[in-house]
Amino acid sequence: MNGDIPSSEAAVPVSASVAGGAGGAAGAAAGAGGAEAAGGGGQRGRPRSQEADRAILTATVDLLGSRGLAAMSIEEIAARAGVGKATIYRRWSSKGLLALDAFVTSFQEQQPLPDTGTLRGDLIAALTAWVQAVTQTSMGSMLTGLIAEAQHDEELRAAWRDRVLEPLRTQHRIMLDRAIARGEIPATVDREVVLDLFFGVALHRLLLGHLPLTDDFIREVVDVILDGIRPR
Repeated sequence: MNGDIPSSEAAVPVSASVAGGAGGAAGAAAGAGGAEAAGGGGQRGRPRSQEADRAILTATVDLLGSRGLAAMSIEEIAARAGVGKATIYRRWSSKGLLALDAFVTSFQEQQPLPDTGTLRGDLIAALTAWVQAVTQTSMGSMLTGLIAEAQHDEELRAAWRDRVLEPLRTQHRIMLDRAIARGEIPATVDREVVLDLFFGVALHRLLLGHLPLTDDFIREVVDVILDGIRPR
């Protein structure tokens, strides 16, 4: 889905991963791809402006937080960023992918890899950071809006897996690998199931809103998971 971007103007989509918690809009912008094509036959394209990238991503985050993905438009983003619509069209092939890059740039900065010395401490610290991001900042409404949009946008859904889900799971597998090395959990533990349980219950509460995401909830989730995977 290209949202409100005309196909005749949508040129080069952002394709780089922002895995590993790349810091700042410049990190996402640096991976956003190549040189910006300049008009005129035979002229070499000028380098992309990281300043423009930062302005676009910042404007997108602001509008995502205040208006939501469905309500914001490329025209509003361009006006707030002080760039032309064509500048955005050359970088992102859809409004959804632009929103995803803006979300990832901010969200991953708030998800550091903890190293407390124990698996329980690491899991509590990691889930606490996730909960704080989605309950105390605009990241929560952005996340739920992107998940909703991804249900009927195959390109956005694939990008979500590549740029959000897998980088975060890769980071959290490190915590499990360290716990295996320390002898806290057996090497036979299914790490993918552990991660599904770890993220799934919190995301369930965020999306449905039937119960709060509290500190007690975080500790209970972690202890239930550990009770199931620790050596007997």
